[in-house]
Amino acid sequence: MGLLGIDIGTTHCKAGFFKEDGSVIKIAVRPTNTHFNQQGEPFFSPEEIWGNIASCLKEILLGSEEKVSAIGITSMAETGLLLDRRTGRPRTNFIPWFSRCAETEAEEISNEDKPFDRFQKTGLHNSYKYGLAKILQLKKQDKNLLEEAVWLSASDYIAYRLTGNFATDFSLAARTYAFRIDQLTWDQPWIKHFGLPERLFPEAMPSGNQMGVTQTKVLDGLGLSPGIPVAIAGHDHLVAALAVGAINPGIVFDSIGTAETMVGAFEKKQLTEMEYTSGMTFGCHIVRDRFFWMGGISASGGSIEWFREHFSNQKMSYEEIMNLSASVKAGPSRILYYPYLSGSGSPQPDPFARGAFIGLKSSHQRKDLLKAMMEGTAYELESIRRSAERISGHQINRMISVGGGTKNEYWLQIKADITNCHLTIPKINEATLLGAAITAGIGTGVYKSEEDALSAVHFMHSKEITPNQKIHQEYKCLYDEGYMGLQEHLRNFYRSFPSS
Repeated sequence: MGLLGIDIGTTHCKAGFFKEDGSVIKIAVRPTNTHFNQQGEPFFSPEEIWGNIASCLKEILLGSEEKVSAIGITSMAETGLLLDRRTGRPRTNFIPWFSRCAETEAEEISNEDKPFDRFQKTGLHNSYKYGLAKILQLKKQDKNLLEEAVWLSASDYIAYRLTGNFATDFSLAARTYAFRIDQLTWDQPWIKHFGLPERLFPEAMPSGNQMGVTQTKVLDGLGLSPGIPVAIAGHDHLVAALAVGAINPGIVFDSIGTAETMVGAFEKKQLTEMEYTSGMTFGCHIVRDRFFWMGGISASGGSIEWFREHFSNQKMSYEEIMNLSASVKAGPSRILYYPYLSGSGSPQPDPFARGAFIGLKSSHQRKDLLKAMMEGTAYELESIRRSAERISGHQINRMISVGGGTKNEYWLQIKADITNCHLTIPKINEATLLGAAITAGIGTGVYKSEEDALSAVHFMHSKEITPNQKIHQEYKCLYDEGYMGLQEHLRNFYRSFPSS
């Protein structure tokens, strides 16, 4: 028997089939296409997303001798759509987590409750990214959209297509700004305050719990049998952290993709002023009775993708990026890059922040700008690390890193040198997919617990990146006196002169 993981990501949709020891049977990948409406706002097509997943399932399952014991689904956290409860048809496209279409509504939400009180209930600082703001923006367009509708994350939607049931998990529900992580329930007075239907959100349950089984009517040609347990595994970064064993306090997980996220776990407790002022976000971990802290860089790998697209006549290949990275001498570039192409995330969330290069000379070449971009994302990671140390009470000098960015060893060395952390890179290509499969296995009884699952999964650490202490001291000075020293001035400028 094998476990199936499904991951709906910003750049790719994936399905992976794994044995219970974590070894890969087969993985399939399809691109996630971003479309734009007449207003220039991004969206994902629900039918296209489902088609991607269905195509992946056919590729990995048809002809396979292994049987599927459970299916776990994970996705980008804040992306969602409205679905008609009666017909099951989408009423809207998916609004991506990075869409800024609901900035006005987010500002309006800020006036409806005391920020600290709302933070204690949700673990979040208000943002246009969260589901509530997106829903209010849709309501302004057409209030009838909400009648007999249900708001589903990307994971929830794929689970619905497989089972016919509506549900979500605690970790994804918590990214709507309408869910109470202290009580593990939808905040109905808050929902009613905005005139939203009581049944707008689906049932929320622990991550990995069976929410339904595969239905015969949707399985034609997919290679799936009816009656297979389906579970919503939860937030993509959390399931990846589970796959590499970064689920205990003091063990930090770093996911390097389009966006970059640092995540740590701690025992569930009442959030205080200390957590609030840290600027970090908090929520329900997929591990029972634990919360997580999280800091993020919205355009980490996204900065490199922007560079690939715009700093060459043709889009640069990853091999060209690696060659450029290798051609730059060791040590700081002394160019400061602020990776705020999509605003800045925790611990200094600011939708008005914009990217910037500071310290350019005529002698600088394309390779120097590339290195500066890698340094800028690492400076942001250092900001998250320092904030996390303050709130966790644990020294952070080691990170487990996964994601596409780990393929660039030059970038990893820069991260190690700036943060003074030892980086462990597990020999696992698809931590998120494996984590989704494992979470479903835990929730459906294949494993007795998280510890049992991790002891059953076998993989070798492929490499360790050690910081260079001399270079670290140079970077530390640049970070303290340069990168952080200019932050307030840059942010004030862009707040005073916001661009479109």
